[in-house]
Amino acid sequence: MRCHAVVVLLLSPVLLLLACQKQEQEKDSLPVSAPTAITVETCPITIKDIIEGIDFVGTLTPRFQAEIKSEYTGIVEAVYVTEWQQVKKGDPLAKLDTREGDILLRKAQAAVEVIKASLAQASVEAQKAKREYARLSKLSEVGLVTQQNLDDVKTSKEASDAQIKAIQKQIAAAEEEVEHAKTRLGKSIISSPINGTVASRLANVGDLVGEVGSPKMMFLLVDNRQLELTCSVPSWELKNVQLGQAIDFWTDALPGKTFSGTLNFINPMVNEADRSIRIVAQVKNDPPVLKGGLFVKGFIKTGLRSNSMQIPKAALIDWDMDKEKATVFVVEGKRAKLREIQTGYAAADLVEVVHGLKPDETLILRGGFQLKDGDLIAVSQPDKKG
Repeated sequence: MRCHAVVVLLLSPVLLLLACQKQEQEKDSLPVSAPTAITVETCPITIKDIIEGIDFVGTLTPRFQAEIKSEYTGIVEAVYVTEWQQVKKGDPLAKLDTREGDILLRKAQAAVEVIKASLAQASVEAQKAKREYARLSKLSEVGLVTQQNLDDVKTSKEASDAQIKAIQKQIAAAEEEVEHAKTRLGKSIISSPINGTVASRLANVGDLVGEVGSPKMMFLLVDNRQLELTCSVPSWELKNVQLGQAIDFWTDALPGKTFSGTLNFINPMVNEADRSIRIVAQVKNDPPVLKGGLFVKGFIKTGLRSNSMQIPKAALIDWDMDKEKATVFVVEGKRAKLREIQTGYAAADLVEVVHGLKPDETLILRGGFQLKDGDLIAVSQPDKKG
């Protein structure tokens, strides 16, 4: 019994070694599982021209408009136009009560006539003094008139001449009063100073207009044939804007239509609040479909870059906009390769690639955030039904 127990104990290490070797052989004989491919979406690199520019929002206003007010206080006697009516320069818009003005004109004219009558009388006296002076001068030559008498007549003649000059000045002043009264009466007819449209009529028969201190606006006239588009651009874009540049703009009021204008004013001052610069463009509104007061969006063209490589912004992994650097995944065979690129001009959903890609390469558009350099990929097919 004792000899049998010793044999069993000696064989146990051998059996254990044989069992381990068998397990290793079985493990080596198991099949190795293939790496799992990550599903991604891809896109090609786009080659097209880049139109550089500045996006803006702005407002249209008529280049020419006029707020019509009365220069003199008076009651409106008649109104000749209505709102939305087209008028030409010089057309009458309204008429004020002229009864008081008529009286003032007649008084001024009567004053002129009275002064002219005085002039006629003074002229007669002057002629008489002139003749008397001539007669006494001849008598003085033969000693029949004293020097005192001659001096008195001479003084009378000079006084008559001075009186005539004074009366002539009075006549000139009185005639100016007549002209002033006529001008005042002429301005009782309120006329249009421009060609345009009556945008607002605020005067009616019986209204008191021309109040001293705060005269009431009677009409608002606008000329929509030429408009001004006013907007603001960031101050750092100042180097890219210049007089004469073309702009394109559109408005929700007229969907599907694009209009153009020409930049004709750049404010010399920068707005301290938001560091922007106000610019104004002239717009020829022919046919006159645009209206003053419309809100618009637009684009200022600043340059053109031909045949530029562009990729979707969604393909960028890390994009440092200040340094203009980013990384993307490029398809190489069945694997994703990480690539550093240099970016350029960006607009809408696309960004320009200046360096780092070739035009015939394919990018990974979606799925890149879970990839590592060299990962196996499977390209998903787009849903053609959508």
